[in-house]
Amino acid sequence: MDKHRRQLLAGGSAALLATSLTGCGTLLYPERKGQGSGGRLDPSIVMLDGIGLLLFLVPGIIAFAVDFGNDTIYLPRSRADASDVIKETKVAELTKPEVDRIWRKTYGEDAPFELSQVRRKYLHAGTDVATELSASAQNNYAPA
Repeated sequence: MDKHRRQLLAGGSAALLATSLTGCGTLLYPERKGQGSGGRLDPSIVMLDGIGLLLFLVPGIIAFAVDFGNDTIYLPRSRADASDVIKETKVAELTKPEVDRIWRKTYGEDAPFELSQVRRKYLHAGTDVATELSASAQNNYAPA
């Protein structure tokens, strides 16, 4: 085996090893490291890790292990989601400063709406938020 071919093989092996030791989520979303598990899986990261698993078994397994270990395979939980389910009921006076305080705590900015634009709908524990939003949207968000 000549020197050029040996160098090419060594370089390719090193590149394969380096990419297998870092999962796709860790490379693409380093800010997600340590965000905590239990959220929803990011389908794009799962697909990329799965492709690695199909093409090369061991590097694919390592990519999944690294992404699960770093919690980079999970979507961030920074915004409310239609699949959220109400777990508890709290009653509070709805004032603009209170809405801004809660919104700022959750999203890092003031609420992008005025209270005159908001309509209250009481939801009980266990209510499926997606179903309620869908029903509201079909009714053009008019009061029931």
